[in-house]
Amino acid sequence: MYRTTRGAFEQLDNNLIYAARTLGVSEQWIFWKLIIPLSGPGIIAGTILAFTRALGEFGATVMLAGNIPGKTQTMSVAIYTAVQAGNRQLAYKWVAIICIISLITILLMNYWSSYQKRRQQQEVKL
Repeated sequence: MYRTTRGAFEQLDNNLIYAARTLGVSEQWIFWKLIIPLSGPGIIAGTILAFTRALGEFGATVMLAGNIPGKTQTMSVAIYTAVQAGNRQLAYKWVAIICIISLITILLMNYWSSYQKRRQQQEVKL
């Protein structure tokens, strides 16, 4: 997430920030009303990458945090534990939950993308 978000911040046009400063705008306003909205797609992309990585995290959780059900157990570890215990029904439920979460995330991102395109097209027409 850090690298993606940092890339979004680095791609900002500094002339916009300098122009806002010459107009007497406060640094807080520049950050919240200029930098964050312009970096929004990069921040969202970094968040999604971090979220998807967290869904599939397995090795680090088992090696560092252990496998304590209800405390340090992630969904992927819960699936592994259920399969090893022979409880395939529970494993299938966890897999279904991960698939549903992923599907909802993809649908929301597609909706957001189409909304942004429509909004940009309306701004161009104005």
